[in-house]
Amino acid sequence: QVRFVESGGGLVQPGESLTVSCRASGINLSPYSMAWYRQAPGKQRELVADINPGGDDTKYQESVKGRFTVSRDNSKNMVFLHMTSLKPEDTAVYYCNRNRRFGNPWSWGQGTQVTVSS
Repeated sequence: QVRFVESGGGLVQPGESLTVSCRASGINLSPYSMAWYRQAPGKQRELVADINPGGDDTKYQESVKGRFTVSRDNSKNMVFLHMTSLKPEDTAVYYCNRNRRFGNPWSWGQGTQVTVSS
């Protein structure tokens, strides 16, 4: 059974930085393109950033380009999202999962709440 545990979220002020982490169990992530998603209150879950299996090709939603960086450590079965210059509109619950462009996502974790507010 695939299980994701996201962590590292919190309350930050606009302009600050935060890194969220995702640890997977029940599956080896190495062969898979992975992604970070987020869901704001009242909105659908959206894909924010994705990373190829080798970690050398990344793509970003236009609204986070230049501010967010996705990375992975296959030896630890983990995926990371480093967020800078955070804005109130980045407020959401952040999840990691398989990149839906390449296959159906597995079971969702609980996510980690990121709140950007002054």
